[in-house]
Amino acid sequence: MADSTEMFRRAKIAEINCTVESNDPDEERSRLENIHGKVWSTIEVSKDFEIVGFMAPYVVAIDRKTNVKGSLEFQHSPRFYFNFRPHKG
Repeated sequence: MADSTEMFRRAKIAEINCTVESNDPDEERSRLENIHGKVWSTIEVSKDFEIVGFMAPYVVAIDRKTNVKGSLEFQHSPRFYFNFRPHKG
């Protein structure tokens, strides 16, 4: 089965990877927070969300407090999740 999102996702992965400025988690978290606001580590995201789907660089997640389903972006290294967007409908 063809993945109609593959080209878009590959471009987004490249975009995210080329903007990483530091391998230091504290520095990189600070940079991402300045751009996206709330940022989660792997441990933090698993506390706040139930991850129900994955297609890099996105995960589908359900907020454990509000039960709102949405998407998060993530970068590989250092691994952080960010830019939560609730799904409509």
